[in-house]
Amino acid sequence: MKLRRRTALLGVGALTAGLLLITPQPASAANLIQNPGFETAGTGDMPFCWEKSGWGDNDFTFTTTSDAHSGSKAMKVELTRRADGDRKALITESTACAPVVTAGKQYDLSLWYKSTTPDTALTLFRHDTTAGWQYWTDLKTLELAGSWTEASVRTPEVPTGTDRITWGVSVYGTGSATTDDYTMEQVADPVPVPQCTGTAEQCANGRWDVLPTQNPVRSMHSVVLNNGKVLLIAGSGNSEEQFNAGTFTSAVYDPVNGTYKVIPTPKDMFCSGHVQLQDGRVLVMSGNKAYPVAGGHGYEGFKDSYVFDPVTETYSKTNDMNDGHWYPSATILGNGDVISFGGLREDSTGSVTAELWSDAEQKWLELWKVNQTWSYWGLYPSMILMQDGRLFYSGSHVFGNNIPGTGSAIYDYDANTITQVPGLQNKDERDQSASVLLPPAQDQKVLTIGGGNIDSNPDANRLTDVIDLKQAGPSYVAGPPLPQGTVDVGNGKQAQTGNQGKMYVSAVLLPDGKVLETGGALHNRADPVYESSIYDPDTNTFDPVAADPEARGYHSSAFLLPDGRVMTTGDNPGNGTWNHNVSIYTPPYLLKGARPAITSVIDTEWTYGDTQRITVDRPIAKAELIRPAAVTHSSDPNQRFVDLPLSVDGDNVDLNVTSNPDLAPPGWYMLFAVDANGVPSVAKWVHLQGPSALSATDASAHVHSFADSLEGKVTKPGKKRASQKVPVTVSGCDRHYGSINVCVPTDFPPTVKATTKARCDWLRKNDYGRLKVNGKDDPLRLDRNGDGIACGKADLRKR
Repeated sequence: MKLRRRTALLGVGALTAGLLLITPQPASAANLIQNPGFETAGTGDMPFCWEKSGWGDNDFTFTTTSDAHSGSKAMKVELTRRADGDRKALITESTACAPVVTAGKQYDLSLWYKSTTPDTALTLFRHDTTAGWQYWTDLKTLELAGSWTEASVRTPEVPTGTDRITWGVSVYGTGSATTDDYTMEQVADPVPVPQCTGTAEQCANGRWDVLPTQNPVRSMHSVVLNNGKVLLIAGSGNSEEQFNAGTFTSAVYDPVNGTYKVIPTPKDMFCSGHVQLQDGRVLVMSGNKAYPVAGGHGYEGFKDSYVFDPVTETYSKTNDMNDGHWYPSATILGNGDVISFGGLREDSTGSVTAELWSDAEQKWLELWKVNQTWSYWGLYPSMILMQDGRLFYSGSHVFGNNIPGTGSAIYDYDANTITQVPGLQNKDERDQSASVLLPPAQDQKVLTIGGGNIDSNPDANRLTDVIDLKQAGPSYVAGPPLPQGTVDVGNGKQAQTGNQGKMYVSAVLLPDGKVLETGGALHNRADPVYESSIYDPDTNTFDPVAADPEARGYHSSAFLLPDGRVMTTGDNPGNGTWNHNVSIYTPPYLLKGARPAITSVIDTEWTYGDTQRITVDRPIAKAELIRPAAVTHSSDPNQRFVDLPLSVDGDNVDLNVTSNPDLAPPGWYMLFAVDANGVPSVAKWVHLQGPSALSATDASAHVHSFADSLEGKVTKPGKKRASQKVPVTVSGCDRHYGSINVCVPTDFPPTVKATTKARCDWLRKNDYGRLKVNGKDDPLRLDRNGDGIACGKADLRKR
């Protein structure tokens, strides 16, 4: 099955950060538009301060008509034939005509119109003081109107560096739009003073609470379901004893009443992949077929796949995948299909097989129906869907070194090519870093945070990188370093020093448009780091906040709950133990007084390009859709925050839904309304449906420069091959010592000298207990007297 390649459709629902709903300004407020009714003639055939604009293959006319809403003139733009492109009358892009704006402010736009085509949009351009005039966003689709109708919408906050804007109505289907009486007024910005409902420290930095009830399963997979509950998948929970006993578990957690329900689990889904399908069920792919054998094979991935139904809370089997995939990626596409790469096969080698789940056929497609490059992407490669249907591999992965080359790439399924993307810092030490598509998704910016390398086991780093995929030739640029916290290397918590950062980091999109990063460790399954901070995409800064009191390293998860809090679970250090404690973070925005409420949602079934009405109990600042989490091993490539431009009528708020399914893949979303202080409502669940609702004429009208001048090395499909060889120590654990759930590192942290005593002291300090030697080999020299027990007293006497 060939995926439909979409153009770079920004469309309705593009960039909207901070849409402030307050009492509208009085009618006497200054209109910033010159010649708003086209009454003053210009020097050519267009009225003063108006110009013709548009592009593409179409036949069109611009007419100053007497069919006016008021006065004697109006502007009619008509397309009589269209292959692609659009036409629009815009305020002239000049210092004399284009309205002056202030960065950070918002503006109310309105006009009167009549139209004979549904293919229209209110389109904005902005003048950047450095880069000049450029497309900004489309805010609203105008419905068909046979008589004069008013349309109004509020802009996002004006981006930094913008000094002027221009706007008008784009016509991108055959028919006409006649417009008149434009207005543009700056929104007044009084913000109510928040009232702190906690201590001053809590109101500044939030609060962590450790729940009284522990997680009953060793879960390293967390999926927020469309009923607000959380599916916690453990499988064998990285316990060979449970694996041998066939004890595979999952649990469903209910945040409302704090209870867990243990769910029968048919297979060892330990280190599987998972994603929510568009109907709300969870697709779970592969898992653990076998644990490693000292001196033999490594981990093995099976081909089995299952679907979890949130209604019945049961698993059902699908058809098999074409290959085994222990640690696979899972990315939902704009048509509801799911694409998957990487992981380990049934023979412990790396899988080079791409897999495609067909939403239409509800199965994994046969190998010959799926485009293949025969590339090995590694384990849990972070593959983020871009707004044109391509995939961005961010460089975040699990275990060891990154892929060859720059460590980041854009994969084009239709062309079946991989193009390297430059700029990722220290690409081979981004093991279990976190990558996230920043709010809003329409901005197409990705943040990558931290990381390490379990093979060489250096101190984890503080690196962050940001890439703007809207650029013609996108490249990562260095972001601000991660804030430092404390680290426990066995002597209690000490302040981090030098360039110490963290791997196993979690990144969570918050409804106020920021990102919480939390958890992590300094080394391979050791030395937990206690640090959390909130990243602001607008200022590109981290603000340190309260730290989770629990260790959250390997096999931990963090994710957003529908009430706006963040839940964290897990930690599986190298000694094989498990942290069953669960933490809840209350961000500062929930300690600022009463929160707004969405009092009604007219329709929970949404389609692309819709206008959907909600009611709120008080003024709000913006609304957005947040896709629920499906996270494991610092990886959730489907996490995204999609802004919804607003039109306001008292407590009624009309939300303009993007017409691009690649920006918001079909499925269930949490709908948040957020006030001017960043305080969110409790989410309502809405269902965004598939691309059948998207008319073919919508796509090409909003094509703008977008990652279309890539300069990196391009790789086309290679020769068909079975697999990629990988070392049996891929998990960074030396299996010559202890049980399979114990991870004696193949390379100790750099502070540990390469002597038997120093290594044994470190193992004792980290509670490894008695370690049996598996077989006759002793590569780390821990059994110097050869009695089959590592780090015994006699071993420490022999140097």
